[in-house]
Amino acid sequence: MFTGIVEELGEITAVENLGDASRFRLRGPVVTEGAKHGDSIAVNGVCLTVVDHEGDEFTADVMAETLKRSSLGALTVGSRVNLERPTAVGDRLGGHIVQGHVDGTGTLLERTPSEHWEIVRISLPAELSRYVVEKGSITVDGISLTVVEAGADYFTVSLIPTTLDLTTLGHKQPGAPVNLEVDIIAKYVERMLGAGQGATR
Repeated sequence: MFTGIVEELGEITAVENLGDASRFRLRGPVVTEGAKHGDSIAVNGVCLTVVDHEGDEFTADVMAETLKRSSLGALTVGSRVNLERPTAVGDRLGGHIVQGHVDGTGTLLERTPSEHWEIVRISLPAELSRYVVEKGSITVDGISLTVVEAGADYFTVSLIPTTLDLTTLGHKQPGAPVNLEVDIIAKYVERMLGAGQGATR
Protein backbone atom coordinates (compact mmCIF):
# COMPACT_ATOMS: atom_id res chain seq x y z
CA MET A 1 0.00 0.00 0.00
CA PHE A 2 1.11 3.57 -0.76
CA THR A 3 -0.07 6.96 0.42
CA GLY A 4 0.45 9.12 -2.64
CA ILE A 5 3.24 11.16 -1.04
CA VAL A 6 5.93 11.19 -3.74
CA GLU A 7 9.41 10.62 -2.34
CA GLU A 8 11.41 11.77 -5.34
CA LEU A 9 11.44 12.53 -9.03
CA GLY A 10 13.18 9.65 -10.74
CA GLU A 11 14.30 9.20 -14.32
CA ILE A 12 13.94 6.48 -16.95
CA THR A 13 17.46 5.45 -17.98
CA ALA A 14 16.64 2.54 -20.31
CA VAL A 15 13.62 0.95 -21.98
CA GLU A 16 13.72 -2.55 -23.48
CA ASN A 17 10.86 -3.84 -25.63
CA LEU A 18 10.17 -7.49 -24.78
CA GLY A 19 7.30 -7.99 -27.22
CA ASP A 20 4.44 -8.60 -24.78
CA ALA A 21 6.09 -6.49 -22.07
CA SER A 22 8.68 -3.79 -21.48
CA ARG A 23 11.63 -3.63 -19.09
CA PHE A 24 12.35 -0.26 -17.54
CA ARG A 25 15.50 0.81 -15.79
CA LEU A 26 14.98 3.77 -13.48
CA ARG A 27 17.21 6.00 -11.41
CA GLY A 28 16.05 6.93 -7.92
CA PRO A 29 18.64 7.31 -5.14
CA VAL A 30 16.03 7.63 -2.38
CA VAL A 31 13.76 4.70 -3.25
CA THR A 32 16.65 2.36 -4.09
CA GLU A 33 18.24 2.76 -0.66
CA GLY A 34 17.89 -0.68 0.91
CA ALA A 35 15.90 -1.98 -2.08
CA LYS A 36 16.01 -5.68 -2.88
CA HIS A 37 14.62 -8.11 -5.43
CA GLY A 38 10.84 -8.43 -5.10
CA ASP A 39 10.25 -5.06 -3.44
CA SER A 40 7.47 -2.81 -4.70
CA ILE A 41 7.96 0.75 -5.91
CA ALA A 42 5.22 2.97 -7.32
CA VAL A 43 6.18 4.58 -10.64
CA ASN A 44 3.76 7.36 -11.62
CA GLY A 45 1.22 5.61 -9.44
CA VAL A 46 1.76 2.11 -10.87
CA CYS A 47 2.99 -0.52 -8.42
CA LEU A 48 5.99 -2.25 -10.01
CA THR A 49 8.24 -5.02 -8.71
CA VAL A 50 11.99 -4.61 -8.45
CA VAL A 51 13.64 -7.39 -10.48
CA ASP A 52 17.18 -5.99 -10.32
CA HIS A 53 18.95 -3.30 -8.34
CA GLU A 54 22.39 -1.78 -8.72
CA GLY A 55 23.59 1.47 -7.17
CA ASP A 56 20.88 4.09 -7.43
CA GLU A 57 19.03 2.32 -10.26
CA PHE A 58 16.47 -0.48 -10.36
CA THR A 59 14.83 -2.53 -13.09
CA ALA A 60 11.14 -3.42 -13.35
CA ASP A 61 9.15 -5.42 -15.89
CA VAL A 62 5.86 -3.96 -17.14
CA MET A 63 3.41 -6.38 -18.73
CA ALA A 64 1.24 -5.52 -21.72
CA GLU A 65 -1.93 -5.11 -19.63
CA THR A 66 -0.25 -2.45 -17.49
CA LEU A 67 1.11 -0.66 -20.55
CA LYS A 68 -2.40 -0.68 -22.04
CA ARG A 69 -4.19 0.62 -18.95
CA SER A 70 -1.65 3.22 -17.87
CA SER A 71 0.50 5.96 -19.36
CA LEU A 72 3.74 4.02 -18.75
CA GLY A 73 3.86 2.99 -22.40
CA ALA A 74 4.52 6.62 -23.35
CA LEU A 75 7.67 6.83 -21.22
CA THR A 76 11.03 7.07 -22.94
CA VAL A 77 14.64 7.42 -21.84
CA GLY A 78 14.95 10.68 -19.94
CA SER A 79 11.30 10.80 -18.83
CA ARG A 80 10.85 12.00 -15.26
CA VAL A 81 8.65 9.86 -13.03
CA ASN A 82 7.17 10.05 -9.53
CA LEU A 83 8.58 7.39 -7.20
CA GLU A 84 7.29 6.14 -3.85
CA ARG A 85 8.09 3.13 -1.69
CA PRO A 86 5.28 1.25 0.09
CA THR A 87 4.14 2.48 3.48
CA ALA A 88 5.49 0.53 6.43
CA VAL A 89 3.05 -0.64 9.09
CA GLY A 90 2.87 2.04 11.77
CA ASP A 91 3.92 4.91 9.49
CA ARG A 92 1.81 8.05 9.21
CA LEU A 93 -0.77 7.99 6.40
CA GLY A 94 0.24 11.33 4.89
CA GLY A 95 -2.01 11.19 1.82
CA HIS A 96 -4.75 8.56 1.46
CA ILE A 97 -4.94 4.81 0.79
CA VAL A 98 -3.34 4.20 -2.61
CA GLN A 99 -3.01 0.69 -4.04
CA GLY A 100 -0.86 1.43 -7.07
CA HIS A 101 -3.56 -0.11 -9.29
CA VAL A 102 -4.37 2.42 -12.00
CA ASP A 103 -8.09 2.68 -12.84
CA GLY A 104 -7.61 4.64 -16.04
CA THR A 105 -5.84 7.54 -17.67
CA GLY A 106 -6.77 11.17 -18.11
CA THR A 107 -5.32 14.06 -20.06
CA LEU A 108 -4.02 17.27 -18.58
CA LEU A 109 -6.32 19.85 -20.16
CA GLU A 110 -5.39 23.20 -18.69
CA ARG A 111 -3.08 24.94 -16.21
CA THR A 112 -4.17 28.14 -14.49
CA PRO A 113 -1.38 29.71 -12.43
CA SER A 114 -2.02 31.89 -9.38
CA GLU A 115 0.35 33.74 -7.12
CA HIS A 116 0.88 30.89 -4.65
CA TRP A 117 -0.61 27.82 -6.33
CA GLU A 118 -1.79 26.46 -9.67
CA ILE A 119 -5.13 24.98 -10.72
CA VAL A 120 -4.87 22.01 -13.07
CA ARG A 121 -7.84 20.61 -15.01
CA ILE A 122 -7.71 16.95 -16.03
CA SER A 123 -10.09 14.90 -18.18
CA LEU A 124 -12.01 12.15 -16.43
CA PRO A 125 -13.12 8.87 -18.09
CA ALA A 126 -16.90 8.43 -17.88
CA GLU A 127 -16.61 5.14 -16.00
CA LEU A 128 -14.68 6.82 -13.18
CA SER A 129 -16.69 10.01 -12.74
CA ARG A 130 -19.05 8.53 -10.13
CA TYR A 131 -16.11 7.94 -7.77
CA VAL A 132 -14.84 11.53 -7.90
CA VAL A 133 -16.37 14.14 -5.59
CA GLU A 134 -15.44 17.64 -4.52
CA LYS A 135 -13.06 17.61 -1.55
CA GLY A 136 -12.52 13.87 -2.10
CA SER A 137 -9.19 12.19 -2.77
CA ILE A 138 -7.78 11.09 -6.11
CA THR A 139 -4.36 9.86 -7.19
CA VAL A 140 -2.82 11.52 -10.25
CA ASP A 141 0.46 9.99 -11.45
CA GLY A 142 0.89 8.58 -7.96
CA ILE A 143 0.25 11.91 -6.21
CA SER A 144 -2.45 12.06 -3.53
CA LEU A 145 -4.54 15.15 -4.33
CA THR A 146 -7.78 16.75 -3.19
CA VAL A 147 -10.45 17.35 -5.82
CA VAL A 148 -11.41 21.03 -6.08
CA GLU A 149 -14.14 20.70 -8.71
CA ALA A 150 -15.74 17.51 -10.03
CA GLY A 151 -17.35 17.82 -13.45
CA ALA A 152 -19.01 15.15 -15.56
CA ASP A 153 -15.91 14.55 -17.67
CA TYR A 154 -13.17 16.45 -15.81
CA PHE A 155 -11.91 17.45 -12.39
CA THR A 156 -9.58 20.09 -11.07
CA VAL A 157 -6.88 20.00 -8.40
CA SER A 158 -4.93 22.80 -6.74
CA LEU A 159 -1.16 22.35 -6.63
CA ILE A 160 1.00 23.98 -3.98
CA PRO A 161 4.60 25.00 -4.76
CA THR A 162 6.01 21.84 -3.13
CA THR A 163 3.94 19.62 -5.45
CA LEU A 164 4.96 21.70 -8.45
CA ASP A 165 8.65 21.47 -7.51
CA LEU A 166 8.85 17.79 -6.51
CA THR A 167 6.50 15.93 -8.90
CA THR A 168 5.86 15.46 -12.61
CA LEU A 169 2.82 17.75 -12.43
CA GLY A 170 5.19 20.68 -12.08
CA HIS A 171 6.25 20.41 -15.72
CA LYS A 172 3.61 18.40 -17.61
CA GLN A 173 1.85 20.46 -20.25
CA PRO A 174 -1.70 20.30 -21.67
CA GLY A 175 -2.12 17.16 -23.75
CA ALA A 176 0.06 15.01 -21.49
CA PRO A 177 -1.46 11.73 -20.23
CA VAL A 178 -1.71 11.01 -16.50
CA ASN A 179 -2.52 7.88 -14.50
CA LEU A 180 -5.64 8.00 -12.33
CA GLU A 181 -6.56 5.90 -9.31
CA VAL A 182 -9.84 6.70 -7.58
CA ASP A 183 -10.46 6.26 -3.87
CA ILE A 184 -10.74 2.52 -3.16
CA ILE A 185 -13.20 3.19 -0.32
CA ALA A 186 -15.70 4.62 -2.82
CA LYS A 187 -15.52 1.44 -4.90
CA TYR A 188 -16.05 -0.78 -1.85
CA VAL A 189 -19.05 1.29 -0.74
CA GLU A 190 -20.59 1.02 -4.21
CA ARG A 191 -20.07 -2.74 -4.23
CA MET A 192 -21.58 -3.22 -0.78
CA LEU A 193 -24.60 -1.03 -1.52
CA GLY A 194 -25.19 -2.91 -4.76
CA ALA A 195 -25.03 -6.26 -2.95
CA GLY A 196 -27.46 -4.99 -0.32
CA GLN A 197 -29.98 -3.86 -2.93
CA GLY A 198 -29.76 -7.20 -4.65
CA ALA A 199 -30.41 -9.07 -1.41
CA THR A 200 -33.75 -7.30 -0.85
CA ARG A 201 -35.23 -8.22 -4.19
